Amino acid sequence: MTAGDVRVVLADDQPLVRAGLRVLMADTPDIEVVGEAGTGDDAVLLAAELRPDVVVMDIRMPGTDGIEATRLIRRDAAAPRVLMLTTFDDDAYVYGALRAGASGFLVKDMALEDILAAIRVVAAGDGLIAPSVTRRLIEEFAARPEQVPPSRPRAVEGITDRECEVLTLVGRGLSNAEIAAELVITVATVKAHVARLFTKLDARDRVQLVIIAYETGLVAPSR
Repeated sequence: MTAGDVRVVLADDQPLVRAGLRVLMADTPDIEVVGEAGTGDDAVLLAAELRPDVVVMDIRMPGTDGIEATRLIRRDAAAPRVLMLTTFDDDAYVYGALRAGASGFLVKDMALEDILAAIRVVAAGDGLIAPSVTRRLIEEFAARPEQVPPSRPRAVEGITDRECEVLTLVGRGLSNAEIAAELVITVATVKAHVARLFTKLDARDRVQLVIIAYETGLVAPSR
């Protein structure tokens, strides 16, 4: 293992799932499985004990489920990042996982290379949601009466008009390159705007920026 390797804890109540992921990751030189948990409670304990870079967390587990375990893990400012990996791609799970502090949400039928890439992305400090659930996230959010985004976008205090434009496009799911093309600016400039949004909005990653864009009405649900 080298200094740049990603240390991972696998949390899933099915031993065969954990074994399959462990074997597959064993052939990946930059990712190391340092621990396994079969319950949400064990995942919380291992996260505190082993301090991995990423916890790959299933949602449905005995006792403390994956969403509550994520919430407990992420209370610590120095906590590992959590990547939800599950067969349940229901929107309520997606929103609950992200609000609990997860940095990514993937489904188990994704290709292995996509899962490994997601682990690297989350470990590097960014957020990621599976393409199969990205567009539906705002639909689920908008369906909740107590959380319907305003009909008119609210002003986001403390950011410039350009940063607001970038936040809106991030909320629509555009990549940095796509935002650059849309606004006719360089990718480096987009990255600078995104970095300032992280700081100004106290967002830990891109996923939180997406949620902020939803909550302020900058991104409206499609009808």
